[in-house]
Amino acid sequence: MDFGGLLLGFEFVLSFQGIFFVFLGVFIGTLIGMMPGLGPITAIAVMIPMTYGMDPVIAIVLMAGVYYGAVFGGSSASILLNAPGTSSTVVTAFDGYPMAQKGQAGKALAIAAIASFVGGTVAVILTMLFAPLMANVAVSFGPAEYFALMFMGLLLITTLSEGSTTKALISAVLGFMAVTIGTDAQTGTSRFTFGSMNLLDGIDFLVVALGLFALAEVCFLIINRNNKMQNTANLGSLRLNKKELKEMSGPMSRHSVLGFIIGVLPGAGATMASFMSYIMEKKISKNPEEFGKGSIKGLAAPETSNNAAATGSFVPLLSLGIPGSGTTAVMLAALLVLGVKPGPLLIEESPEIFWGVIASMYLGNIFLLLLNLPLIPYISKILQIPRQLLISLVVMFCLLGVYTVSFSTFDMLILLVFGILGYFMKLVNIPAAPFILAFILGGMLEQNLRQALTISNGSFDIFWNSPTAMALFAISLLSFIVPLLFRKKKMK
Repeated sequence: MDFGGLLLGFEFVLSFQGIFFVFLGVFIGTLIGMMPGLGPITAIAVMIPMTYGMDPVIAIVLMAGVYYGAVFGGSSASILLNAPGTSSTVVTAFDGYPMAQKGQAGKALAIAAIASFVGGTVAVILTMLFAPLMANVAVSFGPAEYFALMFMGLLLITTLSEGSTTKALISAVLGFMAVTIGTDAQTGTSRFTFGSMNLLDGIDFLVVALGLFALAEVCFLIINRNNKMQNTANLGSLRLNKKELKEMSGPMSRHSVLGFIIGVLPGAGATMASFMSYIMEKKISKNPEEFGKGSIKGLAAPETSNNAAATGSFVPLLSLGIPGSGTTAVMLAALLVLGVKPGPLLIEESPEIFWGVIASMYLGNIFLLLLNLPLIPYISKILQIPRQLLISLVVMFCLLGVYTVSFSTFDMLILLVFGILGYFMKLVNIPAAPFILAFILGGMLEQNLRQALTISNGSFDIFWNSPTAMALFAISLLSFIVPLLFRKKKMK
C-alpha cells in the first residue's frame, strides 16, 4: 500500500474544496436515489457537460459521491413505497417494505443506513489494500468463468421462492422471455418484437422493476381497498437493541467482502451483488422462512453488499480502465472527456486521482451516515400521507421515472403491462424476485456463453478446462440438489 499516495489523497479531500464537493456529491446522489427512476447513471450522464473544464480530481470525486450516494439513498423508496429508487435496491424491498408495513419503518431505515455505511467503509479499506491484486483477479475471469458465475446465480433462484421450486422456475422463465425481447446484439436480428419498432431496443430494467413491485402493490391496494389494512403510518423506534445489532453483525461482515469481490468483477455491479448476498444469507440462515416477511438479516445483507459493490466497481475502472458496472461505464466516458486515461499507469502518473477517490469514499460514507440517520423521521413522514394520495403519488413517480429515462410513452404502457402481470403473479403466489434475477442475468449469461463458444470454435472444452468454472458449476449443482433432497426427506 502506498501511504504517500493515500496522504496525498487525504490532503485534497480534507481541504475546503474537497469536503464541499464530497458532500455535494453524496447529497445529490442521496436525493436522486430516493426518486424511483432517476438512477446514478442518469445523474452522472447529465453531470458530464457540467464537469467539463473542472479539475479531474474534483470531477471524479463529485461523480463518485453521486454514485455511492444514490446507492445509499435508493433504499428509502424501496422500504417505504416498495418502489426501488435504483436497480441495486430492488432486493431491499423484499424485507424492508414488510418491516414498514409492520410499523417498523424507522428501524428498517436505520438498519439500511448502518449496513450501507459498514459495507461502503469496509470496501474502501479493501480497495486501499487489495486494489492491484483484485484487478488481476478481475482480468483472470474470462467468458467461461462469467458464464459459470451467472449459471450459479440462476440455479440459486429457488431460494427466492416461498418453498415452491416450480413457481420460482415459472417466474424465472418469464424473466428470460422478457430479456430476450429486442435486437440480438450479435446477429442484429430482431427477436419477439412482433413488428414493433418500440421493442427493438428491448425492455428497460427500470420498467420491469417498477412494474412488478411498485405498480403491482398499487393494484393490490386499490382492488383490496375495502379490506382492513395495517397502519403503516407509524414510524416506530429508530433504536436497535443489542440482539438486533448482533443479528446484523454477521451479514454485514460477510457481505462487505462478498459485495466488494462481486463489484470488482467487470459487468457484475451492485444489483447482482445485492441478489447474490440475499440468496446466500437465506441459504445459510437457520430461519429462512423469516425472509420476505421483515427479516433483519434479509435487509442488512443486500444493503451492505450493494454499497460494497459500488465501491469495489472503482477497482477495475481506475486500475484497468474497465468499467465494473453501467454507472462506472458512464464515468469512464466522463474521465476520457476530462483527458484522464484510467489504467495500470494511473496510480503512477496521476496518484492524486486514484488516491483522491479512495480518500473521498472514507469521508463520503461518514457524510452519508450523518446525513441519513437524522433525516429518517422526516423521510418516513411519507407514510403519513393519506393512502389515496400516496397511491396517486407512487403511480406518478413511476410514470415520470420511466418517461425521464426513455422519453417514450410506449415504455409507460409496458410499465402498466408489468404492473398487471405483477399483480396476477402476487395473486397466485408466483414470486417476482426470480423474474428480476433471470432478467438481470439472462442477457449476460447468453452473451458470455456465445463469447466462450466463439473463442473455443464451438467446443465446450473451454468450460471443462477452467478450474474456476468447474468449481462454480459444482457449487451450483450442490446448492440446487441438496435443498431438494432435504425437502423430499421432510415430506416423507
